[in-house]
Amino acid sequence: MFLLAGAVVYASGAQAADPQPYRVDLASTGNGALDATLKSTSQLESLRSAAPVNPFGLIARARGDIDRLKTVLESFGYYQSEVSITINGLALNEPSLGDNLSGLPQGSDALCKVAFNLGPLYHLGDIEIDGSAPDSARGSLALASGAPAIASDVLAGGARLLTTLENQGYAFAKVDPPVAHEDPDKHVLNLSFHVVTGPRVQIGEIRFEGLKRVHERLVRRRLLLRTGQSYSAIAVEQARKDLLTLGVFAAVSVRLAEAPDTSGRVPVTFQMSERPRHAVGLNAGYSSDLGGSGGVTWSDRNVRGNAEQLNLSARVINLGGTASTGIGYDTSAKYIIPEFAHRDQSLQFGVGAIKQSLKAYDQTAETTGVTLSRKISGIWSASVAISSVHETIAQEGTRHVYTLFALPLGVLYDSTELPSPLIDATHGVRASLSLAIEANGVRVPVRVPALPPDQRFYAGGSGTVRGYRYQSVGPRFPDGNPIGGTAMSAVNVEFRQRIGTSFGAAVFADVGEVGESSNPLSGVFHSRRCSTTTTLQGTTSCRALGVGVGARYYTPIGPLRLDFAVPTYRRSNDDRFEVYIGLGQAF
Repeated sequence: MFLLAGAVVYASGAQAADPQPYRVDLASTGNGALDATLKSTSQLESLRSAAPVNPFGLIARARGDIDRLKTVLESFGYYQSEVSITINGLALNEPSLGDNLSGLPQGSDALCKVAFNLGPLYHLGDIEIDGSAPDSARGSLALASGAPAIASDVLAGGARLLTTLENQGYAFAKVDPPVAHEDPDKHVLNLSFHVVTGPRVQIGEIRFEGLKRVHERLVRRRLLLRTGQSYSAIAVEQARKDLLTLGVFAAVSVRLAEAPDTSGRVPVTFQMSERPRHAVGLNAGYSSDLGGSGGVTWSDRNVRGNAEQLNLSARVINLGGTASTGIGYDTSAKYIIPEFAHRDQSLQFGVGAIKQSLKAYDQTAETTGVTLSRKISGIWSASVAISSVHETIAQEGTRHVYTLFALPLGVLYDSTELPSPLIDATHGVRASLSLAIEANGVRVPVRVPALPPDQRFYAGGSGTVRGYRYQSVGPRFPDGNPIGGTAMSAVNVEFRQRIGTSFGAAVFADVGEVGESSNPLSGVFHSRRCSTTTTLQGTTSCRALGVGVGARYYTPIGPLRLDFAVPTYRRSNDDRFEVYIGLGQAF
């Protein structure tokens, strides 16, 4: 009764803040990676704003952090380390700590100081493999005596050993977590990995589960695995990822049999989850030069069960904008047949209609085309097409009707290993070469007057020379509207610096020229600056140089870009500056 009464009196007399605000002072260890891990592991740090607590909950949270942070230090090789935490200068086991926190004025922060005594850094000692692992796999452990005893490195070594065994045909191999024996006097850890390889097997029967509309013969034809080939974990994973590229599956997983069959092979089952057959998407965009746009797309991802795609799209374009003079539309229909006559080869049929009113010209056109695309390897792809366009174009008071036929050829090299060109590349090269053989009944060589305005080259804007209006670089009519040219050269230089994880900055310079010269780059550094041209026949090369700065915000689908650019040579009707907003890098 006495103890209970005392507790009641204490509770009624205390005026503790609930919740108790606090600050965290986490001492640095001098190791950036270790500091970051300690900070992310500390619940004092991670829950400070997300989960407020009362004074006694704060003490309990700090006590729990000691073991958590000690585990982090040991994982980095500091097995004789110590963690100490004080709150307002008092140790966690100080009897007066609760009264101290309860007596704080409302709104006052408690100060939690976390300090570390690292002690000696342990290193790896003897490393042995207990089991019958083949010599060809033992080296994949990649752990050396004398290296720091970092837990993540040790565990990664065991994972590498298991992966190597699986890739050598040991589908049922097991590598147990390493057993560590501490030698505190020498500050080393001696490791032992227990390995059981099991039998070396081949791929057995291949089954598919979860197929509904998708035909199994398509999946088997596409599959990279074959019954009878030596088992390899990498080959199985590549086959799984490759099936996802068909575009009809939301998920693909793999299940192995628990034991080999009577022939010493391992049956493999692919479990598929099909995506919804139909999809509807809305899209919208805005740029200061071309104005706003908005539209809808409808897709059938699996028309006949063989992953054929039908995509219908309609957009309203040129809603305002400095380079447009009226509202237009852009519609298209595409039908794609994958695996056409060969693996990684597709056939696409397309029709479209477009109307746009730009300062350079007004265009109304209907297009058709057939494209055969082939993925040659992981980095090379090629395409060949037959296309036609029937269009009516008005420019500077004249109106012409054109019927054009073309044979476009293209080759793409991409070693960036990225699923989308919107994502920033960290390595590799992306390059393309295209050639279009075109028939339109004009004489050769093609000069500007004979070439339809929409087939001419223009520069200026976010994709070529920033700082100048869209299509404004190059020879112009007396009223300032662009003429276009038969040749264009452009050089873009941009320095990008990432700031933290989500932000970045850029400085850039773009130079380009448009004219009749067919010699690339000949005019970029030697042609005259752009000026007004009174006749089409009088066009020559003219160049422009823009410089600027930009800001980046990195999103999961690519960087959101804001660029500010100025023209170094400003003509009478050029703006003083241009602002560009877009998703993805400029190039």
